[in-house]
Amino acid sequence: MVKELLENFNPIDYVGWLVLIAIFIALAVSFASYPAIILVALKKNLLDKSGHRSSHSGTVPNLGGIGIYLSIVVALTITGAPLETKSLFLILGGITVLFFLGLKDDILILSPRKKFIGQLLAAFLLIIFTDTRIYGFSGILGITIMPYWISVGFTLFVYLLVINAFNLIDGVDGLAGSLALMACIAFGILFYLYDDISMVVLAASAIGALISFLYFNFSKRRKMFMGDSGSMILGFIIAVFAVRFIDTSESSNTSLFSSSSPVLTLSILFFPLLDTLRIFFIRIVVHKKSPFTADNNHLHHRFLSCGFTHKQTTTTIVLTNIVLIFVTYFSRNFDINWQLVLLLVSGTILYSLYFIFNWIKNK
Repeated sequence: MVKELLENFNPIDYVGWLVLIAIFIALAVSFASYPAIILVALKKNLLDKSGHRSSHSGTVPNLGGIGIYLSIVVALTITGAPLETKSLFLILGGITVLFFLGLKDDILILSPRKKFIGQLLAAFLLIIFTDTRIYGFSGILGITIMPYWISVGFTLFVYLLVINAFNLIDGVDGLAGSLALMACIAFGILFYLYDDISMVVLAASAIGALISFLYFNFSKRRKMFMGDSGSMILGFIIAVFAVRFIDTSESSNTSLFSSSSPVLTLSILFFPLLDTLRIFFIRIVVHKKSPFTADNNHLHHRFLSCGFTHKQTTTTIVLTNIVLIFVTYFSRNFDINWQLVLLLVSGTILYSLYFIFNWIKNK
């Protein structure tokens, strides 16, 4: 009876229920696990200690990635049976590799080289076995279709860039989690429009995990950080969304976003990518040091130096990024090169306004 039910089950007819169940399971698992994780972290002294570049004082458990990982895995395991299991299994394998690498880094310290190799492996296996990759740029600078190995190499670069972008922006309360939540909601809606129910359920699972995490991340008495284990998992999942959305859009000239998917994806990831590229430029070109050397040059540090609180910084950045998404969405019928110019100009202006205002105020 169960076998017949699954064989005749059409996920498209039950999207709402699948989304609600995935969110509920992820919420329940994470809320149940976080108090125990915090207790273990405190007893075993697995804490993030404030330093010269920290925007916090005191010590805080940094094992939030455990709850994020558990809740997503349980939610997908229960709701994923009637979905596209091949992709979901490979995604689960990828986040498992990154989870354990990140967990080791949170507890002991792992070299950037080993993390880089793990990220490369997780992304490469997913690209090769599902052939989900970025074929071209929808006509940006005249580029439509890239040769196979260039396409694979560029897709790998996108994975590494997005994973490390979310790793690097995890510097103030709620920022990485809120931007990841925004990205999951945005991509979830886009995949719903494409009837890609597997990705919708994955987004729902991540949303449930993030809602719970943000509750504790903003808490004063039971605060916790996601750590590298959490930020790398979320970065990988969002990179999967970005690549799959562009791949799906470019596979047909009649798809809803065939002429705008790269720019729309860039708008969703605008702040993490802007901050990462900016910080890499400063570290490599200006300071002549490793791009992974920690410092206080992130944009969120600049917001804090302007007098913003953690919540104000997170709220301002997320709302600005949402404005950019809408700007890009409503300009999707323009020529794609003009879409890109509009996004870059409006994004630069919007993120500069706060610093210009602070400069004028203090002059």
